[in-house]
Amino acid sequence: MPVIGTGALALVLGATFSATAAMAHLACIVIGAPAYRFMGAGDRMVQAVEAGKRAPALITLAIAGILLAWAVFALSGAGVVGTLPLTRSALVAISVAYIGRAVCFPLIKPNFPGNSNTFWLVSSGLCGLIGLVHAYGTVSLWHAM
Repeated sequence: MPVIGTGALALVLGATFSATAAMAHLACIVIGAPAYRFMGAGDRMVQAVEAGKRAPALITLAIAGILLAWAVFALSGAGVVGTLPLTRSALVAISVAYIGRAVCFPLIKPNFPGNSNTFWLVSSGLCGLIGLVHAYGTVSLWHAM
């Protein structure tokens, strides 16, 4: 069995985190308003789900799709799946997006007044962790990609 370096392991872990986040978003669509509420979505989003509006599901589906694409890019960078075009650039952008989301939440928060403080703290902390994991893996494997 081949030995996998820490950079590849970090990207596999990052892919797992992104895929798990995508599945959590998809679960919100399936379960409905209680799941959106549990995950800390704002009152407007929960009320739209309860009213049967399509927008929350479409927004959530788009986020899940982006997270799944990010997982595939991380797996590509780790060498688990075939090399995708622009893998290095994508992984840098993914790392920046996650870390940016974590660091900039105080600037973003006013645009989503219904989201709970718990949502902002937990999701920002997780985004920061996932971003650092992606960044470590990307830097570690930069020349291998």
